[in-house]
This record gives sequence, C-alpha cells and structure tokens, in this order.
Amino acid sequence: MLRKQPKARPRLPARIERMSEAEGAKQTRVLIVDDEDDQRRGLSSLVSSWGYAVETAADGQEALEKLAIFRAHVMVTDLNMPRMDGFELLQRLTREGSAPTTIVLTAFGTIENAIKTVHDLGAFWFIEKPIQASSMRTLLERAAAQGRLSEQHELLERELSYQGSLDQLVGSSKVMQEVFSIIRQVAPSKASVLITGESGTGKELVARAIHNLSPRKANSFVAINCAALPESLIESELFGHEKGAFTGALQRRNGCFELADGGTLLLDEIGDMPIGTQAKLLRVLEGSSIRRLGGSAEIDVDTRVIAATNKKIDESVAEGQLREDLYYRLNVFHIHLPPLRERKDDILPIAEALVRSLNKKHDCRATELHPQVLDNFRLHAWPGNVRELRNVLERAVILAGEGPILPSHLIAFGDSKTGTIESSDPEAITLRVGTTVREGEKALIIKTLEHTDNNKTRAAQILEVSLKTLHNKLKEYSQQESDG
Repeated sequence: MLRKQPKARPRLPARIERMSEAEGAKQTRVLIVDDEDDQRRGLSSLVSSWGYAVETAADGQEALEKLAIFRAHVMVTDLNMPRMDGFELLQRLTREGSAPTTIVLTAFGTIENAIKTVHDLGAFWFIEKPIQASSMRTLLERAAAQGRLSEQHELLERELSYQGSLDQLVGSSKVMQEVFSIIRQVAPSKASVLITGESGTGKELVARAIHNLSPRKANSFVAINCAALPESLIESELFGHEKGAFTGALQRRNGCFELADGGTLLLDEIGDMPIGTQAKLLRVLEGSSIRRLGGSAEIDVDTRVIAATNKKIDESVAEGQLREDLYYRLNVFHIHLPPLRERKDDILPIAEALVRSLNKKHDCRATELHPQVLDNFRLHAWPGNVRELRNVLERAVILAGEGPILPSHLIAFGDSKTGTIESSDPEAITLRVGTTVREGEKALIIKTLEHTDNNKTRAAQILEVSLKTLHNKLKEYSQQESDG
C-alpha cells in the first residue's frame, strides 16, 4: 500500500551530515585560472589561507586537464587568456554539463563581457580586478556553498538509485537493479546504447536516465519515432534540409542531429527505419557529421545516439530489416527491459510512484491500493506493461478522489481467483490468466478495429503503433488463419 511520506528533510549520507559549516571550506575544492603568474600565485595563496583546497591553471586548456583529475566545487577564472580564454572554457564545460560554480575575474573595460558570461553561460558572479580580499572571500563562500549543495544532490541521487529508483525509473527487483547498474556505468561515456523490450516497458525512460546522468544533461534530449514518419520525411527530420531542397521546403530547417548537438538523440523503433536511411545514419555515426538535404556542406555534430526497438533484434537483422553493420555500431551497450509480467515484485513500487505522479497531475489525493487491487495486478499478464498500468491507475486515481483505490475503481479488473478481467463495459476485452501476449495483442487489435468501424488509421492512433505495423499484424493474422 502507499505509505505517507515523512515531512522531515531527506537524510543526507553520513559523510555529508558530519560535515559542519566550519569544515566546509576545508572540504571545498577551488580551481584558479589566470595567465598572469603573480595574480595566479597571489590569489592561490590567499584562498588557501582561508582553508580551501586549491589548484591553479594558466589558461583554459590547462584548466580542462586539471578538472579531469581535480573535481572543483568552484572555479575562479579570468576571461582574457591565451590558447583558450575563460569564455570558451566555460562554454565548453557548460555544453558538457560539467561546469563547476564559476566566478569570473574581470579587468576594467571588460565588465560587459563578464555580465554577458554570467547571463549567457550561467556563471555564479563576477569580481573586478584588483581584487579586494573581503569581497572575494564573501563571494567565494557563497559560491562554495552552492558548489557543495550540487555535490550533495548528486550523492543523494546516487543513493536513491540503490534504493529502488533511478531518475524516473522504479524497480527493486534483481533484474531492474542490473539495468540500473548498466545505466550508471554507461551514462558518463559517449558510447552508443541499444535498448530493447516490449512496448510500454519504459525504453524512453531508460534513454532519458542515461542522458540525465551524463555530462550532457544540460543540453537537449531529442526523441524521434522512426515508425511514425513516412519514408519521404524521415531524412529531413533526422538531418534537416535547406530552403528549396524539395517541394514545400520554404525555409532551412535543422534536423534532430543538430537539435541534439551536445546532447542525446533517441531513435525509437530503429527497426522500422528505411534501409536507405539506415545507410546514411551509419555514415553519420562513423563520421560525426551530417549534410542537410539539398545542402553541400558537412556539419560537425556532437550527438550521442541511443536506439530502441520493441522487436527481437536478432530476427530484425536476420530478416534484413536492420542493417548488420548499423546494429553492431549501435549495440556498443545493450540494455534489455524485461516485461512487467516477469518482474511482478516491481508492480507495487511502480504503482505507488504512478499514483503519486497522477495525484499531482489531476490534483487528487488517492491514498492507498486496496489489497484486492494488488492481487488483481499480480494476476494480470500486463501485455501493455507499465504503460497499461499507468492507464489503469489514471482512471482509478480520478475515481478514488481522496480515498483508497478500490477494485470498483478498476473496471477492467475483476475476479482475482480466476484472473479473468470482468466488466460490464461492452468495449472491454475478457482475458484469462494463461493468455499469451500474442493472443492478447490480437484480441486488442481486433476489438480496437471494431470500435473504429475498421478505420485502420484511427485504430493505429489508439494503439500507438504505426499504420505499417498494424497492416503487418493483420497480414500475419490472415496468414495464420489460412495456414490453419
């Protein structure tokens, strides 16, 4: 059942709780970046005397090298430097999502640039040269507090991932903990990831978790469903087009690779991408550059690609639906999400998380799940997986209002002893425990077509599949009947 959340603040890791304010400076790491030797040494000596751990760098390039091994809470940087200036340094760190809390040093005449750096790149604040010790100390204390708070937040996020949740994913079962472990390992890298699993298992949530736990989290996450786009449009969506590239191209348009530059691109239902487009995608992955339709210039992109599919990937490759070379390029890391019926221990925590979310969405106060409801949940095969569970609970939360969720609120569920889904609703489907996913899927498709008076386009929209997928399913059923 849902448990009321305590009002007390979350408990910090023991190491953080023991750290007093007096110890704060000693625990805080500061990187000072300035090309003037006297300024750099003098400021380093001053900041060290206040109890901070200090490293120095003579320019932006050296700062990047130092940050690779010295994880600074605060960076104090000059703007005008050789090789790589302070603006370019902060711009690069911000793009990678790894910028520490930053104080910008500015000489007379460059205050406008300092303000622009604070506004555009999210620097903490700026201070004018020559530096006054009292002002610097106050500003550094404030920046250090923010830097330590960010680190504490990351530690808490990491602890929660070991307690049954990771980003928006929920699951305490052994198989989901293994999934969480792979996500944590692969997230900091730039490696491609292939996510497989049935529809509704949460493949996009896995992709978002990888993005949110990566250095790219400050940049865009873009998702595209390869099955939902006609072949004539998918290349324009991926790579963009120039004005006049084709009829209707009235202006230049950036594609998903450019929109996700510096971030992450999810190619959902990769197995439904046209073969010709797969060849072009492979070239982009190997060369890290794209060419807009109708364009001649190669455009460099720094986009991490994650692919997902609900198909059996080996069969897709064997049947020629997915290029083998593209499969190997995408499958650097493979994450498989098991269906909900194979991890029923996760149903309760997932349901609890969904009820909290749906309460907030609909301004409801559903309190707990009746034991009979949980029994029904455990008996159901969940062909729609977590997406189906969410849909069932969304209606239930609204009907429950401010009380517990009862069996009567779940009109799709009935006798938990037989596992049969009973309903007086003529639109409902009756299934028994032991019904296979394939049989349940077929019954759902046929019932949906009846509901839409055989309007296949509308049925595909309701089922959230492409029209091509629906046609393929109907062709498969027809073939089975003729063979039988």
